[in-house]
Amino acid sequence: MIFSTVLTSASVVALAEVGDKTMLLAILLVSRMRKPWAILGGIFCATVVNHLIAAFVGSEVSGLLDAKWFRIVVAVGFIAMAIWTLVPDTIDDDDTAAVRSHGGAFLTTVIAFFLVEIGDKTQIATIALAAHYHSVLDVAIGTTLGMMIADGPAVFLGEALVRRISLRVARIGAALLFLILGLWQLGAVLSGN
Repeated sequence: MIFSTVLTSASVVALAEVGDKTMLLAILLVSRMRKPWAILGGIFCATVVNHLIAAFVGSEVSGLLDAKWFRIVVAVGFIAMAIWTLVPDTIDDDDTAAVRSHGGAFLTTVIAFFLVEIGDKTQIATIALAAHYHSVLDVAIGTTLGMMIADGPAVFLGEALVRRISLRVARIGAALLFLILGLWQLGAVLSGN
């Protein structure tokens, strides 16, 4: 079960992250600061903290509200994430304000990633996955791994990677995973499991 939770969480977030604004932010940061290892370290630290908090919230909320209606809300949330994932992300001027920081590449990345990730689809997915699996650590490990799988190559390969990978296909793949999870959860609730 642990391996399945980590693998599912990593897969969902890795696919959802491709073309996400945090991936675009990683490419922007490395193109401006030219310090890929510091940026990758910043992404990792920001993601660990952000996703641990998100997984904790998801797990606690599901523990408090383990009613049938809440499980249906979680299932519908996954289906809504499937739709949201199909919408391409862009980087706003507000998202790039932290790039102008004077704290160095690592600190700038930690702050920018942490802030941009708040309310982002990968954070919402982390909350939903933790609500579904009731496991803070396994989900946070999986979603952090998924972020690193997606953002690591973006940091080192940047725009060349984005030109080679079909963001549309990645969004469709992530949407299908969210849809499958939502329908699976909904089926389990409705069948009484």
